[in-house]
Amino acid sequence: MAKAGSSLEKLPPGIWKVALVAVLGSFMAQLDATVVNVSLSSLAVELHSALEHIQWVTSGYLLALALLLPLSGWLVDRFGARVVYLGCFVSFTLTSAMCGLAWSANSLIAFRVLQGMSGGLLAPMAQLTMARVAGKHMARVFGYAALPVLLGPVVGPVLAGAILAHASWRWLFLVNVPFSLFALVWSWFVLPKDGPAEHRREFDLVGFALLAPALVTFLYGADHLRGGYGGLVLLGSFVLLAIFVRHALKLGDHAIVDLQVFRGSFRVSALTQFLSNGIAFAGQLLVPYYLVRACGESVVTTGWLMAPLGLGMMLVYPQVGGFTERFGVRRTAVTGSLLALFGSMVLVGTVAHGLSLPVLEVALFVRGMGMSCVSIPSLSSAYISVDRRTLPMATTAMNIVQRLGGPAWTTVVATFLAWRLDVSAGSHAPATRGFLEAFAFLAVIHLAQLLTAMRLPILLHSATEVEAVAS
Repeated sequence: MAKAGSSLEKLPPGIWKVALVAVLGSFMAQLDATVVNVSLSSLAVELHSALEHIQWVTSGYLLALALLLPLSGWLVDRFGARVVYLGCFVSFTLTSAMCGLAWSANSLIAFRVLQGMSGGLLAPMAQLTMARVAGKHMARVFGYAALPVLLGPVVGPVLAGAILAHASWRWLFLVNVPFSLFALVWSWFVLPKDGPAEHRREFDLVGFALLAPALVTFLYGADHLRGGYGGLVLLGSFVLLAIFVRHALKLGDHAIVDLQVFRGSFRVSALTQFLSNGIAFAGQLLVPYYLVRACGESVVTTGWLMAPLGLGMMLVYPQVGGFTERFGVRRTAVTGSLLALFGSMVLVGTVAHGLSLPVLEVALFVRGMGMSCVSIPSLSSAYISVDRRTLPMATTAMNIVQRLGGPAWTTVVATFLAWRLDVSAGSHAPATRGFLEAFAFLAVIHLAQLLTAMRLPILLHSATEVEAVAS
């Protein structure tokens, strides 16, 4: 059996230059969402708008992120990755300036939707750019590249607070402009030149008209499931997705998203990513809600108590690529899944026997470490398992899976928790009973992720190597 490498090669400097460009795009899109999230109340006052109306500055942006996501693969085939990436940055820069110059709540919401459309393409383009230049070192590059993106939610609230304390709300958006211009110039000189694909596909208008609204309605319905009509919106998204799958299977590689990419190890990696994102998002909902509602902690205190989770992730992410190259994909991902599962089981015990802050902090830290060791190996395995020609389609498909995983499992866990809390209240059971069952349910999802991690490839194999082994 092949063994993982015992030593790590030095990466060429050119890889890091391109990776920096890719990271800047993802970081800015993430930062922009976070900065505005914590500024909604100030925007409502400044623009004389109700909070339920101004929140569309955030919701519109997040929904628009998904709207153009299915287009990324087709755009790269049609115009080339460099042109599309530069176009995204130009659009993001212009729309950031437009947001800063908005004259009303409605104009700001409209400009944010436009900004979200360009921002939605930055994440898949960043992954595609790194995957093309990193090759067999993909896991190491992805591990380091994930750090700035993780810092977005940390830096965002601090930056927003500083801007609102010393300057106009308009600088929440105008601050993007100089950074975007720098990234644009850097990208122009660093990004490798490419061109359109040799065999350019015709635009699948029907597929796009089905998939884009399906993604948007899914995200909206999942976020408003408790609002009465959210369930109907979610049902509508399932119908659209089902029709799209039938349409895409009929068109094959002419579809806007070719479902044939979900074969072999890419399918296993995609399922692992779907569960991994779901676990991350659902945990970020469940743990703080438990601390505030069941334990009586303040929101500020809860924020600090959640810090070990991010700390564990940030400490491990730079090392994951090395672990993957030394020990292989499967061993690294399975070890991470076991650590994350252990952390969640400790959380179950903490809820069952009463909150212990030291135990909680250790559990969150271990859980963060474990989740980091699953995401990067499975993502790297997915991209290296497809040939270079299929990479644009693979990044589109994987980003859709990632975008759906978080809201899907968060909705499932939140609905389960609400149901068990209602049952506990009706039977006069302890208030923590519903939380105990919800944390146990989260542990079951962790177990499912462990099972998928056990089916990942042992080592990182390129599509060419896989074909050679098969023959």
